[in-house]
Amino acid sequence: MIVAIANQKGGVGKTTTAINLAAALALRGQPTLLVDLDPQANSTMSFLDMRSVTRSVYDVIAEGTDFADAILPASVPNLFIAPSRISLAKLEAKLVGELDAHFRLKDRLEALKPAYPTMVIDCPPALGLLTVNALVAATHLLVPIQSSYFALEGTDDLLETVEKVRARANPTLQIMGVVITMHDKRTSLARDIREQIQRVFGTKVFRTTISKSVRLEESPAYKESIFTFAPDSSGATEYYSLCEEVIDRV
Repeated sequence: MIVAIANQKGGVGKTTTAINLAAALALRGQPTLLVDLDPQANSTMSFLDMRSVTRSVYDVIAEGTDFADAILPASVPNLFIAPSRISLAKLEAKLVGELDAHFRLKDRLEALKPAYPTMVIDCPPALGLLTVNALVAATHLLVPIQSSYFALEGTDDLLETVEKVRARANPTLQIMGVVITMHDKRTSLARDIREQIQRVFGTKVFRTTISKSVRLEESPAYKESIFTFAPDSSGATEYYSLCEEVIDRV
């Protein structure tokens, strides 16, 4: 299973979902690889000191570095990180005109499948070459959507990109589902937006909703997942529940 976490809209809890879903999957005992495809490297910084990162996904995709040489262990048992650096922002320019540009990540991940049966890809908030590489490599797409006024903005473009990828490069790509994030159940607006998302996506919406949480915002600063930083918090309960749903859907 390779799950791409994507939404071209920023600030929707994409990285928070990627790091905590990957941690939850790893805590179930299965070696899990978190691939950070965002040049901002927030997933990487959530677990690693950037000074320990000598090779990144950029070196693997653009320069042909062996993926195994770039991967680093996280503090979570069974969780490993394929780290990002700001240099990843140069990838699109580097691969202009390359016939296999959209398949680079898929080709590099192929050899890792026996070692990491579960992979989670954190995509950048854009629909450029990096996100397309993730969609071509992935078996499933998970879309975090914040329960805010502009929640559905841009989702049509994302779904159109998915259909284009399905048409040629990755016909087996499945939309696993939509998870509502940063939800404040105290406000009527959030409840209205949740109903609107459910009307649009129907059964694709996960039963689990991720609440707005200070603990979820704080945990990356301490290089921890929510499960060790605040194991009794609503965030830990909700992301473990999401993990269970993900496994059920696969």
